[in-house]
Amino acid sequence: MSAVDLAFGVPMTTLDSGVKVHHGVEFATIEGYRPLLLDLYVPASGDRTGAAIVYIHGGGWAVGTRRRFGRAFIPWSPTPLDLLAQAGFVVATIDYRLSGEACFPAQLHDVKAAVRWIRGNATALGVDGARIVAWGESAGGHLAMLAGMTGDDTAMDGDVGEFRDQPSRVCGVIDWYGPMNLLSIGRQHGPDSDKDAASSWESSMVGAPLQSDPQRTLAASPINYVHAGAPPVQIHHGTTDSLVPYAQSVEFADALRAAGGDVELIPVEGSDHFWTGAPDIRAIFDTSLAFALRITDETEGES
Repeated sequence: MSAVDLAFGVPMTTLDSGVKVHHGVEFATIEGYRPLLLDLYVPASGDRTGAAIVYIHGGGWAVGTRRRFGRAFIPWSPTPLDLLAQAGFVVATIDYRLSGEACFPAQLHDVKAAVRWIRGNATALGVDGARIVAWGESAGGHLAMLAGMTGDDTAMDGDVGEFRDQPSRVCGVIDWYGPMNLLSIGRQHGPDSDKDAASSWESSMVGAPLQSDPQRTLAASPINYVHAGAPPVQIHHGTTDSLVPYAQSVEFADALRAAGGDVELIPVEGSDHFWTGAPDIRAIFDTSLAFALRITDETEGES
């Protein structure tokens, strides 16, 4: 059933589950760029946990859509986004500027603007602003982790969106096979890697060939921001990933543990990128959902 959402002035659909989907809510306007939109999945008021998830799509920072959770989940009905809302989360699946539009840190600034938008609308959404999880796959996992590692670093906040008085902190991060150290990814990818080339997706996002400006490349790498006060992190990564080496997640997890952070790295044996070859995709999803529920339960009352 479709209608017009009076609160946000956008089309709204009510799914069979009772979850309401608000399509194309504008969360930021940036002069000279397209408006940044999100789709909002809202459970019935009696089913809400008071927690939220910001979902960040993959696509090499160059392509992708907020409307899709990942190619492995296209056949799912209900969709993963519907299932997350059925579990009680308000879910925002978001746009961000792609590398053809802007280089880093624009993408991170857009993610942070979405987090602040949820905090700024927390009362209307029935959300506790301290209970927001960032969840992303591939390039989206990279951005989710950056958001998690820099939540208290105001120098990384940017000036996107209208709720600039709100913090961009999240209480947990779920990363599915995101790049974590762009300085080492080429070496880990192997002798035939094109990761360091000027034309690579990674270099296009950074704005320069990765090895040509190490400081700039490291600034776009989540591993650069690990610290003891980081929010809890859960990582799933296929051990035979041909696009983002599994070693990226191992390197990051080791660094975060060494810094005193809380990280759970779950190898998915035999899986390539996009969960190709993964033995049980539903188990991956359910484990990540359980993490989101646990972390937001533990954060309740901390705002």
